[in-house]
Amino acid sequence: MDIGFIGLGNMGAHMARRLIEAGHKVIVYDTRQEAIGNLAGLGGVAARSPKEVADAAETVMVSLPTPDIVLKVATGPDGVIEGKRVRRFVDLSTTGSVMAQRIFKLLAAKNIVQIDAPVSGGVKGAEKGTVAVMASGPRADVEAVEPALKVIGKFFYIGERPGAGQTMKLCNNVLSAAAMAATSESMVVGVKAGLDPRTMVDVINASSGRSTASEQKFPDVVIPRKFNQGFTAGLMMKDVNLFVSEAKALGVPIEVCEAVAALLKLTCDEIGPEKDITTIVQPIEHRAGVEVRAPKA
Repeated sequence: MDIGFIGLGNMGAHMARRLIEAGHKVIVYDTRQEAIGNLAGLGGVAARSPKEVADAAETVMVSLPTPDIVLKVATGPDGVIEGKRVRRFVDLSTTGSVMAQRIFKLLAAKNIVQIDAPVSGGVKGAEKGTVAVMASGPRADVEAVEPALKVIGKFFYIGERPGAGQTMKLCNNVLSAAAMAATSESMVVGVKAGLDPRTMVDVINASSGRSTASEQKFPDVVIPRKFNQGFTAGLMMKDVNLFVSEAKALGVPIEVCEAVAALLKLTCDEIGPEKDITTIVQPIEHRAGVEVRAPKA
């Protein structure tokens, strides 16, 4: 299958590589020439614009950081919408259902079908092909790209409605963010009281409080003070804020998730939006006067 791939960042580069390794012809584009060169070196075909990608492939996938960038790449000048060959636009990004529905309508006017297929599982999941892929859109079009999406990760068909995959992704990501926020507070309390954080995560992971935060992020990233999970606090704040907006539009009370959003904003303000999501623990540490790290021997 000829597949266009736009957005070769931390996640996109791995997903595009997996498609190349699976034998697909992959036409790649990114604003960074180095990223294009890296994939071209693996067998990808370099393109100079989103339109050029869409001139060369019926299916164009994108993995981009923000809803506005997805909208520009999909429907802006020299964008996918101007491509001569494209018939399907597969959005692997997290944009929220409102933006997904907007792009769906704009592309439909040019007989291009949007499939929103956000992924979850982090950079390591993208590298290994173990991310969850949450696809929604017209069934026949989704089935046409399903084999390629199964190369990227574990495939789930969410439904026909445009944006359904985005809603599913936001429901997942807010749980991931909430687990990281709550585990941060719990770990700081324990360390402040004199507990060894390594013992804490061992006990938590053998008990009912375990989550991806306690199983992987704290033992591998926070306690060793690496803060290199591979997903920024700013991007997580974007996802949680999209969830909050969608929940409010549906009339659903979300006090806990609003508190998570507030802690993410504090993290972005004090630590920086470009810093790793695991730095969400640092504003709590600063106020408590302790750090969640292994005690010195």
